[in-house]
Order: sequence, then structure tokens, then C-alpha cells
Amino acid sequence: MSDQLDSGQLLLTSRQAAKALQISERKLWGMKAAGEIPHVLLGRSVRYDPQDLQRCIDERKKGGQRS
Repeated sequence: MSDQLDSGQLLLTSRQAAKALQISERKLWGMKAAGEIPHVLLGRSVRYDPQDLQRCIDERKKGGQRS
């Protein structure tokens, strides 16, 4: 996994995930509701796996050459 999202934590809060992705929490919530971002429900708490966030980034990369 990339060091960009490797915080040493198993799961991130919405605030931490949004900060890591450099988007607003509101945008993150919208992406979650649309099924674009995987999430984990722990009771009423929503958490995000840093590895899932990295996978989402990798899937959305466009342009340039990949080697």
C-alpha cells in the first residue's frame, strides 16, 4: 500500500478519510451514499479502510503512461 494513506490505523473516521483524500466530508458522504467508496459500519459509526481508499484512487487514475 502507498505511504500516502498508511497511517498505521486499521480504520479511518470520515474526517480522517476526507482529509487523506483531500476532499470535503460532504463529498465523501455523497460518494459513500452513491456506492463509490467502500465503508465499514460499526454500530452507527462509519469507518474507512485505508487500503480501500488507495484502491479507489488507483482505479480512478487517468492519463499518463503506466509501466
